[in-house]
Parts: sequence; structure tokens; C-alpha cells
Amino acid sequence: MDIAKPPPLTKKRYWNKNLVLIILIIIGISSIFALIPLIIKGYVFQAYKIPSGAMEPTLLIGDHILVNKSYSSKNIKRGDIIVFIYPIDPRKDFVKRVIGLPGDKIELRDNKLFIDNDLVEEKYIFNPQKASRNRHSNFGPVAVPFNSLFVLGDNRDNSYDSRFWGFVNIDKVKGKVTKIYWSWNSKNKHVRWQRIGNTVS
Repeated sequence: MDIAKPPPLTKKRYWNKNLVLIILIIIGISSIFALIPLIIKGYVFQAYKIPSGAMEPTLLIGDHILVNKSYSSKNIKRGDIIVFIYPIDPRKDFVKRVIGLPGDKIELRDNKLFIDNDLVEEKYIFNPQKASRNRHSNFGPVAVPFNSLFVLGDNRDNSYDSRFWGFVNIDKVKGKVTKIYWSWNSKNKHVRWQRIGNTVS
């Protein structure tokens, strides 16, 4: 008994088949990116999206970051960027840089940071030479209480931080920001490919 051979693929059918395959691949990749926060949440890392410019230029609006939840009070160092429960509204999480540890004396003089009367060079802050002079350019001195942290945003002119609402209890720290896993510029509608995978420091 003869078996009929299937008709050869025409050029049109060939391209239709490959188009379907390409669409399925794109859907698959998109699904993986969408599932990343769900997969990692609840384990060692948690995903967050940056909604404001308070941490520019270190973190930009539209950066998606990974936060190491295994980070404990014993590991906290000055300069670490952390996510914590906002002291005024526990329903919100904030991201800032650790400036002062328990026992530190913190002071800002004309936007320059002093810890225990020693000038601290801050290479990470946003346009330090162009920082405006306002009532928050000078702050303190204040002593950081036991089990507390003093935190600031890198964009000092556009950051709502410890200068306004006080200290962060160490027990309210959720973790340390480690990497940027995705970055989307919503204003210009493009992916910031050069930021993806960057270590945050």
C-alpha cells in the first residue's frame, strides 16, 4: 500500500510557520520577564521598581531592582542602599542610602556631609556642585540613636529622607539593593540596555 507524501511547503506556508514560531518565542521571553518578580519574591531576593528621582543618578525612574532580603542588621554599613518600611506610613517601602550608624554624629554644612566632625567625600550624590542652598543644606548635628539609621537620597534637592522624618529603625530594614535587572525609560519609550545587570553601590 502506497503512503501519500505530504505536499512540499510553499514559500508562503514556510514564512507563516516561522512567523508563528517567532511570535511564540517573543511571548515566551515576555512571560519570563513578567514572572521574574513573582518567582523571586518570598525567597532570598525581592523585586522593586523605582518610582521617583530621589536616588538619582544611582537609581533612575523606571529601574527595576533586586533586593537581598538575607541582609541583616549585622551586615549594615555606611554607603549601603537599603529598602525599608517608611516610618510615617508602614504600608510604603522607601529606598535610601545609609549615611549614619548608631552612635554617629551627623551634620550637613552647605550640603557637605560631616560624620563625627570629619568631612565625608560623597562621589555618588547628584550634581554636588550645583546643589541648591536651602534650609536643608544645613542640618544637625544629630546623634543617631541605638538600633537606628540615618538615611539620605543621593539627589539631595529632591529627596524626602531622614532630614524630614527622622531615623529608620534597623528592624524595619527589608534588605540591601544589589542589582538592576530591568530599566525602562517611560519618557522616551526605550529600554536602558546599558543599565541591565549593573551592580548597585
